[in-house]
Amino acid sequence: MLNALEVFTTVVVGVMVGVEFSVAFVINRILDALPGDSGQLGRAHGGRMLGAVMPVWYIASLVLVVVWAIAGWHDHGTGLVVTAGALLILSVIMSLVLLVPINNRGKTWTPENRPEDWKEQMNRWDRYHYVRVAVIIAAFALLVAALA
Repeated sequence: MLNALEVFTTVVVGVMVGVEFSVAFVINRILDALPGDSGQLGRAHGGRMLGAVMPVWYIASLVLVVVWAIAGWHDHGTGLVVTAGALLILSVIMSLVLLVPINNRGKTWTPENRPEDWKEQMNRWDRYHYVRVAVIIAAFALLVAALA
C-alpha cells in the first residue's frame, strides 16, 4: 500500500510540475508572441482557469507528501520526502505572498481596464514563477530519489 502511495504522490507532483513548467516556458511565451491584446487576454483567462485549479493541486500534493512521510517514517528515504514537503510548503508560501496577488489583479484585466504597468507586473509574475518552478522541480526530484 505504501508503494502505491509513493508512486501516486510522485505522479501527482510530477504532473503538477509539468503544468507549471509548461506555463513558464511554453504557454506564456506563446501568449506573449500573439498580436495586439490577445496575449494579455489569454493570460487573464489562464489566470482565472489555473487560479481555480492549481491551489487545490498544490495543497493535495502537499497533503500526499505529508501522508507519505508519516506512513513511511522509518523508511530510508523519509528525509528526502520531508525535504520535498518543505519545498512544497515554500512553493505555497511563495504563491500566496508573491504570485497570487498579481494573478488576482491580472485575471480581471481587459484592454480597457488594465493598468499602464501591466506588462511589468506580468514580467514580475513570470520571474517569481520561474523560481517557484525551480522549487517544485527540486521537490519532485527528491520524491523520485526517495523512490529508489
